[in-house]
Amino acid sequence: MKILEINLKKGFVKVVPETLDDLWHLYNVIYKNDEVYAYTTREIKPDEKYARPRRGQRVPVFLGVKAEKVSWDKLLGRLRVHGTICQAPEIVPTGAHHTINIALNTPVTIVKSEWANHHIERLKRASETSEKPLIITAIDDEGYAIATTTQYGVKVKVEERMRLPGKLEAEKRSTAMNEHFKKALESLRQIWTANPSPIAIIGVGFIKNDFVKYVKNKAADVSKSIVDVKSVNNSGVAGIYEAMRSGVLSKAMKHLRIMEETEVVEEILKRLGKDEKNVTYGFDEVKKAAELGAVKKLVLADTMLRETSDEKRLQIEALMKEVERKGGRIIVVSTGHEAGAKLLALGGVAALLRFAQR
Repeated sequence: MKILEINLKKGFVKVVPETLDDLWHLYNVIYKNDEVYAYTTREIKPDEKYARPRRGQRVPVFLGVKAEKVSWDKLLGRLRVHGTICQAPEIVPTGAHHTINIALNTPVTIVKSEWANHHIERLKRASETSEKPLIITAIDDEGYAIATTTQYGVKVKVEERMRLPGKLEAEKRSTAMNEHFKKALESLRQIWTANPSPIAIIGVGFIKNDFVKYVKNKAADVSKSIVDVKSVNNSGVAGIYEAMRSGVLSKAMKHLRIMEETEVVEEILKRLGKDEKNVTYGFDEVKKAAELGAVKKLVLADTMLRETSDEKRLQIEALMKEVERKGGRIIVVSTGHEAGAKLLALGGVAALLRFAQR
């Protein structure tokens, strides 16, 4: 994310999204009633009173819309802001509806009546983020799965299930294992070539170690990107989520946002499981703790800010200000991965506390 200008006195921020993750950050920053300005295209119809209706011409224009709906399609990597036109050239009527498709490498200006600290921090963090995603390969004798990490979750690229011959059929097992490794390496190379990134190999038992040796022998260039090899208890995609949840990949992912989100939710669940008093959840309970200055970390699901009513969102933002005023930290967790779903099961709001609550 390239930040061109921040002017909080005038209430606007101008940025250039450079990656799909940047679009995800903007999706979590742009709210209903915000004004969004960018270059877009608009169909201009002939202004002839008695002319036969005919299709207009689509022309490029710079305009602003007052957001009514913000939608994010992570499969297509597309961020759309729909609303009423609040500023435009004379050829475009204000008050009409329009959808701006926010594009990569194109400036966009966001105007808010008030910018929250966590919004500015999110944009600044995105502007400082330069690390590549991590490619996680889970492999064992039941198959393999490969996923890449993003700042909004884990994207599974491929999953193949299989059954190797038993250890008593040594020759057949060796031949099948070689073919298994060959297919897994082909998939890994294809993903790695498209975006050369650090690779973590995980799995049940010793097969993952044998696969690492195979990669070193067959693809020295790919093997140089292997930064971590770890054991997990589950195979396939379940193993990948286990690795994210348990923190075994923290060395390889120490700068990645998703790891921080996963760790804080797991800490909340661990304390709740032990019935500790230095954790709480639910809006009303967290609000009580915030008023006492007890909240060390306020943890929110992103949908609590984006998909609730205006009244509820204002209550949540007031809670966030109270926590920040008393020195607490705010972590907004993406519901695009497992940790976010677990947080939603707790009502979408939880807090780690400085001291126990009765």
